[in-house]
Order: sequence, then C-alpha cells, then structure tokens
Amino acid sequence: MNKTIAVIRGDGIGPEIMDATLAVVDALGLGLAYDFVDAGLAAQARCGELLPQATLDAIGRHRVALKGPLTTPIGGGFSSLNVELRRRFDLYANVRPAITIPGTRARYDGIDIITVRENTEGAYGSEGQTLSEDGQTAQGVIRITRHGSERIIRYAFELARRERRKKVTLVHKANIMKTTSGLFLKVGRDVAAEYPDIACNEMIVDNTCMQLVMNPQQFDVIVTTNLFGDIISDLCAGLVGGLGLAPGANIGSDAAIFEAVHGSAPDIAGKGIANPCALLLGAVQMLGHLGQIEAAARVRDAIRETIIAQDRLTPDLGGVGTTAEFAKAIAARLDG
Repeated sequence: MNKTIAVIRGDGIGPEIMDATLAVVDALGLGLAYDFVDAGLAAQARCGELLPQATLDAIGRHRVALKGPLTTPIGGGFSSLNVELRRRFDLYANVRPAITIPGTRARYDGIDIITVRENTEGAYGSEGQTLSEDGQTAQGVIRITRHGSERIIRYAFELARRERRKKVTLVHKANIMKTTSGLFLKVGRDVAAEYPDIACNEMIVDNTCMQLVMNPQQFDVIVTTNLFGDIISDLCAGLVGGLGLAPGANIGSDAAIFEAVHGSAPDIAGKGIANPCALLLGAVQMLGHLGQIEAAARVRDAIRETIIAQDRLTPDLGGVGTTAEFAKAIAARLDG
C-alpha cells in the first residue's frame, strides 16, 4: 500500500501508546509510511508553537493523520488544539463507536452504538462570547446552519447504510431550543425521508441519556449536534468500559484525523502502563477509511481476542502487562 500518513505522537502517554499502535499496524505488513510531526507541548518545546505550520501542511498534504492526545496549556492561544484542528480542516463529522468487548469492565453486554457528532458549529463555535465588565453576566452564541445540519445527518445515514445498520436516532432539544435545535430536527426529518430503508426516530437529549443508561441496546446510530454529541459519546464510552476503549474519527471532505479521545494522562506518562486500545481502535477506523477493511477487522479481532484471553493486559484492564507487552500480544494474534 503506497500511502503516507501524518503522525502526531502527542503529549503525556501519547508517545507510548503511539509506538504501541504503530507496532501493531506495522505487523499487518501493509507498507504504510509515516510522516512524524509535532503539536501540543512537544511542538512548543521544539519550535515554540503549539500548532506549527509544518504540521498543518503535512496533514493537508497526506489528508490522513493519526494523533495521540494533546495538552492545551492554559493561556496557550487556543481554547483547544483538538477543536482548532477540526476547524482548520473542516472535519465536520466526529464518529465515536462504543462496542462491548468481553473481559472488560463494561457495564453492559451487547452494546454496539455509533455516535455521529457535528464537529464544527453549535455551542463550541466560540462565537459572540462576552463577559460583562462587572463579571456578572456571560453570554455566547449558538449557531446552527442548514448546511452543517444536512451534511452531518446525511453522513450518519450514509454510514448506517454502508455499515448495514438498521436505525438512526436524531437527538435534539427542539422542545426548548426551538430555533437552533429546531432547525437541526427539521433538516433531519427531511434527510431521513430520503432513506426509507433505514428506520429513524427522534429523541430529546435528556431522555436519550436516561434511555442509554436504562436500555442502551435500543440504539444503533445516534446523530446530534456538537455539545450533545460530546456528552453522549462519553456516556456511551462509559457503558463499555471507559475512555480507554474509546476511539474517535474526525472526518472532512479533504482530510481526516483519527485519535484516542482520552487525555494525555501525565500522571502515568513514562511508566509504560498506559492502555493503547483507544488509539489502536482509532487506527482501526483509519484503516477502514483507507479502504483496508480486512486489515481493520483483523486488528479489531486481535484486540478482542487478547482482552478475552487476559493476555498481558495493562493494569486498567485488570492485568500486569506493560503498554509494549500488550501491543505484542495483540500483534501476535494478527496471523491467528
């Protein structure tokens, strides 16, 4: 496979879990090449910038990036490096699968939910943020557009059709937020009518959270706006064992960034005990995006088999293995 991807090793535990992830990917023998670039604290230490232009250029050139967790320092100029990357490359679709793996500390069995979150507008748009001079009143603008709503909802339905999913749930708060969430819901109904082969239901966001806790198996694909999607995707991760098993894909028309959604965990950095599964599952999403469907399935199956066998698992999964040992156990199963 003649493809180069941009690789951001990240901060904290990022380099450790990235090395483990690439070791597993390399065991597939696909011939992927890596262009290592910096962002976050590592970039600031090397060149005095949190998000160097060379890194942005590499992502734009290769159109695919695999990213470890980044730390955005207070007063660093960005509210979030992750949000900035999404904005720069118009990565409008955040795709967060939550799948139960036997042998983990999952709360439920049989969970297989994909949350599709709008990634570029809504409450995280940072528009119109003001604080009164007396410090007593803060306000911001939530902007939802027909264009943004249509493309994320259509993405969710296309994903459902491609993955042979049966149902898409439109999550909203149109009963209260009648203009912003109301527009999202109206567009959702219009788009859903174009996909008669896929069932569609509507659910208010607070009821969605309750239903996810009470009966999560009823959900298949969830599509929603930025803030609601951020909350719901983490809730879904909690159903299957936490953020250590939660990957994320950020997809746009011209670029895609795949990542672990957990933080940089500086408290365990350098100890060699970090769980690489979230970033590995992000690499699985990346392989699927690159058309390597069989290779993606092999890695996913190897992770599952290793956890079930309790083979060299990291402490958070109940084992005593190191990050590197866990990765070796997964790689050994790729030919199985």
